[in-house]
Amino acid sequence: MINEQLLEEIQDMNLSYLLLAQRLLAEDRAMAMFRLKVDEEMADLLASLSARQLGQLSRTNQLLCHMSLGDANQLKALVNHRRDHGLTHAHASMLLSGVATTSCDQVSGAKA
Repeated sequence: MINEQLLEEIQDMNLSYLLLAQRLLAEDRAMAMFRLKVDEEMADLLASLSARQLGQLSRTNQLLCHMSLGDANQLKALVNHRRDHGLTHAHASMLLSGVATTSCDQVSGAKA
């Protein structure tokens, strides 16, 4: 059984994530879709949710966001390799964008 404090933290995280997603979509839709790893339909839906709907959606015992890194080696590469400060963000972006492509390929393959 999940304790009450942990459940509240998950729900707070969910609401923060949904609010951030809406803000990103409002400011730069293309970049937000890339960062959130969502398609046009999901972006439209997220952007259109009312405050009430965001609240309802956030009140679950499951995290709505997930770790983009599916492989422990990718996380190790990000945290253990020293790089110039300017290259750290580029390296992370390259790793994470590759994860998005792999995930999309897996979903497409599952539908075929």
